[in-house]
Amino acid sequence: MAIAMLLSNMMTGMDATIINTALPAITSELEGLEYMGWIVATYLLGLAVSTPLWSKFGEHQGNKKAYIYATIIFAIGAIFQGMASNIQWFIIARVIMGIGGGGMNTIPFIAFADMYEDLTKRSQIIGLSAALFSIASIIGPLVGGWIIDTLTWRLVFYLNVPVALLSITVLTIFYEDTKRNASGKSVDYKGAILLVVSLILILTGIQRIGKSSTALVILLLILGIITILCLIDVDKKAEDPIIPSRLFSNKDLMIDYGLFIIIWGSFVAITTYLPVWAQGVLGVSALIGGMTQIPGAITNIIGSGSVSFFQSKSNKYLIVSVGIVSILLSFICIIMSGQNTPFWLLLAAGGFEGFGSGVIYNVLLVNVQADAEKRDIPTATSLAYLLRVISQTLMSSIYGIILNHALMNGIKKSHNTITMNMLTKLNSARSAKELPQTLLPSMRKILYTGYQNIMLTGLTLIIISMVVIICMLVHYHRHNYGEKVKLE
Repeated sequence: MAIAMLLSNMMTGMDATIINTALPAITSELEGLEYMGWIVATYLLGLAVSTPLWSKFGEHQGNKKAYIYATIIFAIGAIFQGMASNIQWFIIARVIMGIGGGGMNTIPFIAFADMYEDLTKRSQIIGLSAALFSIASIIGPLVGGWIIDTLTWRLVFYLNVPVALLSITVLTIFYEDTKRNASGKSVDYKGAILLVVSLILILTGIQRIGKSSTALVILLLILGIITILCLIDVDKKAEDPIIPSRLFSNKDLMIDYGLFIIIWGSFVAITTYLPVWAQGVLGVSALIGGMTQIPGAITNIIGSGSVSFFQSKSNKYLIVSVGIVSILLSFICIIMSGQNTPFWLLLAAGGFEGFGSGVIYNVLLVNVQADAEKRDIPTATSLAYLLRVISQTLMSSIYGIILNHALMNGIKKSHNTITMNMLTKLNSARSAKELPQTLLPSMRKILYTGYQNIMLTGLTLIIISMVVIICMLVHYHRHNYGEKVKLE
């Protein structure tokens, strides 16, 4: 089962890097540069809505069945994306893929908690999972970039299909299905429906900021909050609540969740916009732009693999602080060099980001499972993923708004000599050749302004996380010092 489920990391790793590499070509052909934030946000919306449902499905029907169904949906979404004839079709297919990805990304780690009770061994398998994700992240930009430059971006989505079939085949043959302690309990259908509705309302409201009227956005958010309140009331009476309220009284869990939210909202700026920065601002090809993700894929393996070694020597907050500093250095590399950032510095930024996210993900996920009661491990694991997805969705939408604001301002200042269609073409090296060469510096300046503002926002979030972790380290050492004094 471990081998089959590790293949899911290869699929999600390939998709995560290929989509970022392919974004300029996709938005150029489908004429949707202004929808770039939506492409990322809607996929994350599918993940957010489905994640807690997949974990409950696994508890009641078995992890094997849940994983197989999720993988099939993921593959169907990939096929539909390759067939997309317009940006709306592509975005809908992206949501379908996200729904499948919600199960593929959570079920394996729930299963690992069952298979490896020893936290060190579990950390090692999570490290191996991160390694496979990173290997796929290396293959993705290279193969995907070459396909995009020489053939068509549509083919890159079909690469997921044979891997999905292989994973399902291995799991079907070699894994005996099991059910957790939820078997026999009534399913919290009301809670599930309320959770899905609340997430859709809130995330849609977030995504409509800057695109729809303020009244509509506020209405969606208020309705989402009301639905959450109804969910809390329903779950108090449910035999097997979709999200047990006892999780929120666990202080250690809440700290881990808070760090996940802030940090994942921050570094999604780098993972999404580093390749398009290279293509749009520096003017490199999709293949070269995709290579910005390779250093991060390599260092992610190193960062995640180092956690099991450091766990016995340092507390979790100190280990997380190392990851935060690494991501902080990534932002500094990008921002301080300005528009003429050399390509090698973008590679270095990707390397720092990969190491930091590898360290943080491994240590926080292991501690989420360690801090939760055994009966709550599936829900606690899926909730950690859900909160990360919500954070990424929120920030992806905000980053999209920041980019669109900069693009519109740039067009206005050019007195409409530069159009949105021209900026869309600039984001792809192939179509950029068709643009007036005299306007290229001005257009690259507009793109740079948008991407720089995104990076500054991400930097602000990572600084906030640094403040939080410093406070936790101070509290940790004061507590330990107090305990030491009592013993003496």
